[in-house]
Amino acid sequence: MQQSEVKMPLGEIGAILLFLLVVFIFGNLWFHFIEAILRRIKKLFTRRQKPPAWHTLPP
Repeated sequence: MQQSEVKMPLGEIGAILLFLLVVFIFGNLWFHFIEAILRRIKKLFTRRQKPPAWHTLPP
């Protein structure tokens, strides 16, 4: 029985790792960009409200 060996050149492995790194960085930047937009939209709608009390005692 003959085993088949698949050898990838180092350049190809490096290219795949570089691609994954670029995808990871883009996803991270996209996440923070969307979170910043949502935070600003939330701030627009909750600006006039009093912040909730951190305790349950009456004022």
